[in-house]
Amino acid sequence: MSTILETSELPAVFDGVKLAAVAAVLYVIVRCLNLKSPTAPPELIYQDSALARFLLKSCPLLTKEYIPPLIWGKSGHIQTALYGKMGRVRSPHPYGLRKYLTMPDGATATFDLFEPLSEHCTGEDVTMVICPGIANHSEKQYIRTFVDYAQKNGYRCAVLNHLGALPNIELTSPRMFTYGCTWEFGAMVNYIKKTYPQTQLVVVGFSLGGNIVCKYLGESQANQERVLCCVSVCQGYSALRAQETFMQWDHCRRFYNFLMADNMKKIILSHR
Repeated sequence: MSTILETSELPAVFDGVKLAAVAAVLYVIVRCLNLKSPTAPPELIYQDSALARFLLKSCPLLTKEYIPPLIWGKSGHIQTALYGKMGRVRSPHPYGLRKYLTMPDGATATFDLFEPLSEHCTGEDVTMVICPGIANHSEKQYIRTFVDYAQKNGYRCAVLNHLGALPNIELTSPRMFTYGCTWEFGAMVNYIKKTYPQTQLVVVGFSLGGNIVCKYLGESQANQERVLCCVSVCQGYSALRAQETFMQWDHCRRFYNFLMADNMKKIILSHR
């Protein structure tokens, strides 16, 4: 009798375990995807001025609520993985010319130049000088997408290829790009100024590139000549303090630290 009772209770126990496992998986998915995170407009921090009011009026998107794509759009990890590895469904391939500049120490700096595909709305000649993120270059999908959009809106684009980042360009000096070196970016900007004496500049930097362009503009008053504005996207302001954060496990920070370090090792070893 006892044996019959025990066997009849086992399916109920297994059903409870399955239900608990399903609930645990759903909980992890909801937490990882941040599905319960509310949407909100971006937080703007600025000093009230005529320029700030003009920008807010000209860019209403800055004050609108950000509604991400369903299911995966609220997770920064998934957005990073999907876009970083897969890119867009139809990623554009803008056509540009690669320029080579010899630096004083023998290094060969390269950048890609993309001409505008339409007239600028102001009728003026405007060039975007772009500095990509760490270990990136003009062939990265996010750069190609940005350049394609800028070209169609009448901007010439010059995109720096970080020294040593392109796999098919050999180093000609015993150094590669670093976090604070503005030499290659400065050489590219000087080339644009000399080649297009009538053009105005919009300086754009992504992540590491944000550090470089802000540092470049602050190094000399002359570097700010003919610069209409500077846009720094996702800039980290202190590499040393950020490194302390990257050693933490919260939000998978240490995993990202490993990925970036591994990528840097591959670049260094490719030039050994």
